[in-house]
Amino acid sequence: MNPSSDPNSLAQMTELRGTALHWLCVADPTRKAQGVQTLLEEWHSGAVRLDASRTLIPQHPVPGRPARPELVSPLSVKHRSMRTLEGRAAMVHALAHIEFNAINLALDAIWRFEGMPDDYYVDWLKVAAEEAVHFSLLADHLRVLGYAYGDFPAHNSLWDMAEKTSGDVLARIALVPRTMEARGLDASPPVRAKLAQAGDLAAAEILDIILRDEIGHVAIGNRWFGWLCASRGLDPIASYAVLAEQYRAPALRGPFNLEARKAAGFSDAELILLGS
Repeated sequence: MNPSSDPNSLAQMTELRGTALHWLCVADPTRKAQGVQTLLEEWHSGAVRLDASRTLIPQHPVPGRPARPELVSPLSVKHRSMRTLEGRAAMVHALAHIEFNAINLALDAIWRFEGMPDDYYVDWLKVAAEEAVHFSLLADHLRVLGYAYGDFPAHNSLWDMAEKTSGDVLARIALVPRTMEARGLDASPPVRAKLAQAGDLAAAEILDIILRDEIGHVAIGNRWFGWLCASRGLDPIASYAVLAEQYRAPALRGPFNLEARKAAGFSDAELILLGS
């Protein structure tokens, strides 16, 4: 909790979870990304307080998103050759869309689930701010390629899982950061290689930054999944299997980035199960 002994100054301070909900509801991606990074800076400066017990009710649609990109079925997203400028731009756009959704997911984890330890909210604020940096890097590079975020259709699988797990923080942590986002650890190296082979070294370097940070984000998911399982007296591996079936999580298919997954805190037992 940020220090302040004056009740009057506390009342006037920005509240973290309510402000996270505000930025979640903002539709403009650039404003959202900038606002989240500013919120993290304000937290570190001591200008933000945290009320972990407050029940919040959104006054606007969740999440806020721009009119474009058009959201379509994952099967309807056209695959383009990376040998063309349009193909590389489409890939960068897909990555930017993932990062935009990731900002929303982290903000949603902050406001929606009350009663968690203070460190939980601070962890997800850090994640939200880093996802905002990732989105900004990709959106800027997309403009260098002659396109903008929203120019290509996109799918909504990440947020769909967030909606499915909105009623239980254990399910959310198990199936969003530890499943959907962990798949990014596996996908990042081959995508990076394709972009580099196509000559887009700037995009490849952005992916290096993203993979480094995403290992930390998945590690945060693993930390809080372990904490929740321990607090509820649950076995992590058995509980994950039950949740994956209950919420119809996508099947995990290799190849897996075992080095990155281990660095992100997956246990040896979990890594062995991936190969079974």
